[in-house]
Amino acid sequence: MPVQRGKEAIMEKIEESIAELRQTFKSGRTRSALWRKNQLRAMIKLITENEERAYQVLHEDLGKHPVEVYRDEVGVIKKSAKYSLSCVEKWMAPQKAHLPLIFFPARGEVMPEPLGVVLIFGAWNFPLSLTLDPLIGAISAGNTVIIKTSELSPSTSSFLAKTIPLYLDSKAVKVIEGGVDVSEQLLKQKWDKIFFTGSPRVGRIVMAAAAEHLTPVTLELGGKCPAIFDKLSKAYDVKTAVKRIVGGKWGPCSGQACIGIDYVLVEEKLAPLLIDLLKTTLKRFYGERPKESKNMCRVVNKHNFERLQKLLEDPLVAASIVYGGSQDEERLFIEPAILLDPPLDSQIMTEEIFGPLLPIITLNNIQESIEFINSRPKPLAIYAFTEDESLRRRILSETSSGSVTFNDSIIQFICDTLPFGGVGQSGYGKYHGKYSFDTFSHEKAVLRRGFFPELKPRYPPWNDFKLKFIRLAYDFNYFGLVLLLLGLKR
Repeated sequence: MPVQRGKEAIMEKIEESIAELRQTFKSGRTRSALWRKNQLRAMIKLITENEERAYQVLHEDLGKHPVEVYRDEVGVIKKSAKYSLSCVEKWMAPQKAHLPLIFFPARGEVMPEPLGVVLIFGAWNFPLSLTLDPLIGAISAGNTVIIKTSELSPSTSSFLAKTIPLYLDSKAVKVIEGGVDVSEQLLKQKWDKIFFTGSPRVGRIVMAAAAEHLTPVTLELGGKCPAIFDKLSKAYDVKTAVKRIVGGKWGPCSGQACIGIDYVLVEEKLAPLLIDLLKTTLKRFYGERPKESKNMCRVVNKHNFERLQKLLEDPLVAASIVYGGSQDEERLFIEPAILLDPPLDSQIMTEEIFGPLLPIITLNNIQESIEFINSRPKPLAIYAFTEDESLRRRILSETSSGSVTFNDSIIQFICDTLPFGGVGQSGYGKYHGKYSFDTFSHEKAVLRRGFFPELKPRYPPWNDFKLKFIRLAYDFNYFGLVLLLLGLKR
């Protein structure tokens, strides 16, 4: 009985919140440029005034160093909010549409309008940036919002729940905390948009629930993002490429990132060089004893620690470890590990790793990387370190992924002028910058016409002449204009 009452209380709170948000949206105040800009300014102020607290809560949840917090969380939000603030009025303005001459005299435009009440699910691995960045897009587009923070990052969740109402319009933006039961209740409601960041497994649940109300969704999922390491002519370039691979694998949340490098494809003859340079770079970044380093995140919780342990339980996988991999269950820490050619049918090569384990897969020829990538679900990102222009063209034309980055890793995520999103199993929809605004907007077509001149052949009774006339009008727009100007009668 207490459990049932608890669910009823959760449902009642959710329904009250949604009702208030709908009333706020109906009032029209979120549609004004002034409201949107004031909220974006408040977002910047929130982050600026609570920067030290952000460092604290992210260290409590994930063990993140302040430099990593600023790079991946605080700085991302400041940059995104400032960019949206500078562009939002331009984004809101109706855009003139080109009309064929047959529509003369008329004019058309595309007018962005907010969708309404939207639901944003935050993520635990970047609990500030992956919660507030979508919120920036939703606010810029003029929506009211409920944010469901991740229960797996409780300190950050509590921080957002307490802080956001102090800065943002509390009748238009609300934060709801809780676990799976709260998420389930939220998904039973009717929304105008759902934005979800997380795993493909949960993404399917979200999409199925959204289908009940025909609610549009954006799903930011993930997958096994490959890096292709090709031969490079300069020693400096080789070292730089390896440094960027290390940064793209272990830099973002110790590998717990959807855009992080999941595995590396390399020609067999280059593998020893790659492994030696990876070892050297890891020691340079994290020292001889990474467990004592303050620069590495820990695994988020015991469940995920045990999941990563399970990936290494296969004896053939354990035998493929060529560096690292030591574990400290009490501290939820796993040392960066390099694996050489683990079995391709093992879990570590069929499931997204989401941790500090890096398989290296050797090929006879780097061109085989195309077929290898295509044999697996479409990744969120492909990273290719190569000087070979023909390989670059093949990657772009013969593979499908959310993004492709040449000679670097994960940097595409912070570029506001590029869309961020997946394809196929790695996600649906995109955001960042103008793309965030578009994600939370509906582009409404507007056509304005006058009453003169009127073309009689538009109306019945039909005959062969009118059919010919309509064909000409569709096939040759300028003929339609001539006939209109001549004032042809039936």
